[in-house]
Amino acid sequence: MSDSQWEPRVGPTQRTTYLLGGRRVRVSDLLRAGLLRPGARLRFVRRRVGETYHAEIIENGRIRLPDGQEFSSPSGAAMAAAGMRAVDGWLAWTVEENGRPLDALRQELLDRAAAGPPDEPGVEGFDRRVHQRLREARQRAEENQPEQFSVRELLSLWGAKDRGDQIGRIEDDLANHGLVTSPSFRKVTLDSTVRLVVASGDTDDSPAAAAGPVTVAGPADDLDDDPIGLTVGNLPSALGGLKHVAPNATFDEAITKMLLNGYSQLAVLNGPRNLRGAVTWQSIAHARHADPNAKLTDAIDPEAVAVRYDRELIDVLPDLRRGGYVFVRAEDNVVAGIVTTADVVQAYGEMAMPFFQIGELDRSLRRIITRRVDLDQVGKLCNRSVNSFDDLSMGDYLRVLDDTSVWSTLGWPLDRRTFIDRLHEIRHIRNDVMHFNPDPPPPDTIDKLRKVNSLLRHYGELA
Repeated sequence: MSDSQWEPRVGPTQRTTYLLGGRRVRVSDLLRAGLLRPGARLRFVRRRVGETYHAEIIENGRIRLPDGQEFSSPSGAAMAAAGMRAVDGWLAWTVEENGRPLDALRQELLDRAAAGPPDEPGVEGFDRRVHQRLREARQRAEENQPEQFSVRELLSLWGAKDRGDQIGRIEDDLANHGLVTSPSFRKVTLDSTVRLVVASGDTDDSPAAAAGPVTVAGPADDLDDDPIGLTVGNLPSALGGLKHVAPNATFDEAITKMLLNGYSQLAVLNGPRNLRGAVTWQSIAHARHADPNAKLTDAIDPEAVAVRYDRELIDVLPDLRRGGYVFVRAEDNVVAGIVTTADVVQAYGEMAMPFFQIGELDRSLRRIITRRVDLDQVGKLCNRSVNSFDDLSMGDYLRVLDDTSVWSTLGWPLDRRTFIDRLHEIRHIRNDVMHFNPDPPPPDTIDKLRKVNSLLRHYGELA
């Protein structure tokens, strides 16, 4: 088939199946929409190093390099072609025929979906309000006026209160508009301020950089490899500001700042990015014991560690174990905060408590059902084959206990509907906890879990 004969494969019942709500746009979507054709040639120019790379779109929506390698994502192809660690391929690759970046075609696709009928097949879940808001944010980022919000305010655009099960949808919507947050909204606290900027893994070479918008290295389309664990920046003190002294400060100044702020250690900075070390009560005592005429420079511990805010917390634990604290560098390398062993104990404690409470709840509900319902009846109520009571999920507990005949056998002087409604709330809490949400649970979460467990301990003996 020649280029001139090619037509998009869009039938009467498949007009807009190129776009599904809640996922990232793919090259294959552009093909189905007629915005790109098989055989189209792509070009990736790195002006700073004077190199140009080529690729071709093949019929299944993959990108083929001259050496035969094929990739499903533009970023994967761009990184392999240029030997780069990170680059947003949607911004890097342009169509040779018309000079349009793949990103521009992606934006046209999204605009089409936004302009079409709300009930058009294929756009279920596509939020036109979010699309328009991010479209405006992209324009401001390209004008070097990036919008900034607290993470909490950003999440509210999607109706989310924390970084729970909607985080994938949020990142997909941002990626579809070529945006990331700076710093990463995953890796700081809910009240931290982030900017919406254009994504680029190589700001000197990308087409976006040539046009001048604010850019930042970030996840490249479907190649997001962000950690899912707790990061240093998720702790409130990590980027919460830092009291410090200069190397030529006096003991009196350092001691006064430590006493007024309740610190056991104090950063010694020679400029916001130059960490000389730290002074501690122990280092001050040692210096003065060794020499009554010692100066503050004699008490500086040069081994003080500074880590980036986006480091996974578990990787920093050895440093915390050795020194009891680490200083934290923000995205711009400024020493912006401190994390101590006490901060980590509190953070892991907040995360662990819901696990313990949910574990107790799970065991209590399973024990109650095991005592009152046979396995065959459980299978019928759950509408599936159940080989063991240990196979039951929270959803199964709800189905079983919501059955009026099962409820009557418990003999509890409780309202079934009210109890089941509370278990539905607990189910959502459980899902959030089990997805390792980095945000502390709402204040009433632990209280709800404790009260349900207390009730089950009391009435469970009657079952």
